[in-house]
Amino acid sequence: MRARELLGSSTTPDGRSVTLHAEGAGYVIRIGNQVLMTSRSRGSEQAMAAASLEPALHAARPRVLVGGLGMGFTLRAALDLLPPHAEVVLAEIFACVVEWNRGPLLSLSAAALSDARVRLEIADVQRVVAAPGSGFDAILLDVDNGPEAFTTDTNAWFYSPAGLAALHAALRPGGLLAVWSAAASRSFEKALARARFAVEVRTLSARHDSRRGGRHTLFLGRPG
Repeated sequence: MRARELLGSSTTPDGRSVTLHAEGAGYVIRIGNQVLMTSRSRGSEQAMAAASLEPALHAARPRVLVGGLGMGFTLRAALDLLPPHAEVVLAEIFACVVEWNRGPLLSLSAAALSDARVRLEIADVQRVVAAPGSGFDAILLDVDNGPEAFTTDTNAWFYSPAGLAALHAALRPGGLLAVWSAAASRSFEKALARARFAVEVRTLSARHDSRRGGRHTLFLGRPG
């Protein structure tokens, strides 16, 4: 088993460190001292894609937005479900995370970023949501540890009335919004309902290979 080994580091726009470590049998990405992602707990990220792509699978030319790359688990799961003519817009604000997914983390997502269906935007997801082009059949957001645990301060926008209205407008008719969270949030459920989403909340296993371990929360919103 490996001791902690630093594989890469960068700095957020607000001055905090972003690091990738090899730890034990896996990898961990941190923002400061906060764990953002670990390769040992990827079950809920994979399940997120399965739970949210039904509208896209019925679309003539599916178009999906994945906000937040992490270690590529959600992107890989989405690509495994979507047809060859789909388009997946992947928005990731940290260039270092993209670099790591093309380097030491490459095998975790089976080189998902190299898939011809992926259009990479190294940018804040807000920018893509504000200019959605022809709209999206599904929007999958995994940019924070939850509606009250932001990776960057600007991410508060996603959970605000203005942000939820923009997400609502960026969806095609019949589309679906999925928001990953490390924990439940009754206040966010209510905010989704006020933004004219029909809300469903699911509890997902954090691990992909066992019922043991923690649980994460998935908020699903269908435009009303």
